[in-house]
Amino acid sequence: MSAAALEAETKDIVIDEVLPHAPETIWKALTSAQLIARWLMQPTGFEAVEGKAFTFQTTPGGNWDGVIHCRVLEVEPNRRLVYAWKGGDERNTGYGAPLDTVVTWSLTPVEAGTRIRLIHAGFVLPRNESAYTV
Repeated sequence: MSAAALEAETKDIVIDEVLPHAPETIWKALTSAQLIARWLMQPTGFEAVEGKAFTFQTTPGGNWDGVIHCRVLEVEPNRRLVYAWKGGDERNTGYGAPLDTVVTWSLTPVEAGTRIRLIHAGFVLPRNESAYTV
């Protein structure tokens, strides 16, 4: 399959914002389990260490138990955090469908604080279209 065909079958979530905080402050929110729990979900076993496996627990759906399996892929303190994000069940469609994606957080100091860029990449369409509905 060509690269163009593969690209046409996946979609990413991209958020790019400037926050009025130092990169170190934002890094702490991205890498402290207690703080992650305040803005996302409570992680189990999370450490910002390459190769470290951890999980999130969310609302189960269909045949999926709600566990998101993650593995830290890359760590550049105060600059970049990348982890794999896998969950779902092959028997589900919509919410709880199989998901095998990568989350990348990038922090860049700017005059007004920090540019934070989130890329959650690899949503397979149409299987993962529910990620784009609110």
